[in-house]
Amino acid sequence: MKLYHGSNIGGIPILEPKQADHERPYVYMTTIDVVAAFYLCNAVERPYYWFPYGFDKDSDIPIYHELYPDALRQVSEGVSGYIYEVEADDRQVIPFKNIPCARLATEPIEVVNSIRIENAYELFLEYMRQGKMRLGRFEDKTEQQLDWWYSSIADYLEEKDMIKNPDCSYAVFVRNKFPQVWERYMRKIEAE
Repeated sequence: MKLYHGSNIGGIPILEPKQADHERPYVYMTTIDVVAAFYLCNAVERPYYWFPYGFDKDSDIPIYHELYPDALRQVSEGVSGYIYEVEADDRQVIPFKNIPCARLATEPIEVVNSIRIENAYELFLEYMRQGKMRLGRFEDKTEQQLDWWYSSIADYLEEKDMIKNPDCSYAVFVRNKFPQVWERYMRKIEAE
């Protein structure tokens, strides 16, 4: 099967497992090139991630969810990188929980092709023109939808015990973009 991996690093001949915020190192790949492109545009520093996307309930079309105005442009305009292609069989990869298109490898996997992306935002606009991606604009979200996302962010802050690391890139990002979420998190911590 053809799989994709997005990276800001060029010239990678073999994708090596890397430690992220999971229990062991993996090579992270996807069956959808659009999803790989999302991973070029991380608004926070690793090992944290900021990729608010989901899928249309009636199709496999990825939707980037803007959780503040003009979010897609802010995180992707001028961002360059590479989308790597690999060929893998089912014995080399395992599915990733909660993301049906994601695949993980625990062993290195050879790259068969790479595509240079000069500007991720322009790529996303092209994907949208082709119908391969949708944008869930901030302005179109209901209060209930935003509250669900904000609750998810607060849960992640709690899961990662960010009170002990308030200067990490994820905590700073949340305080800057979602001060109400950080305040909600702090109130919960203080109440415990």
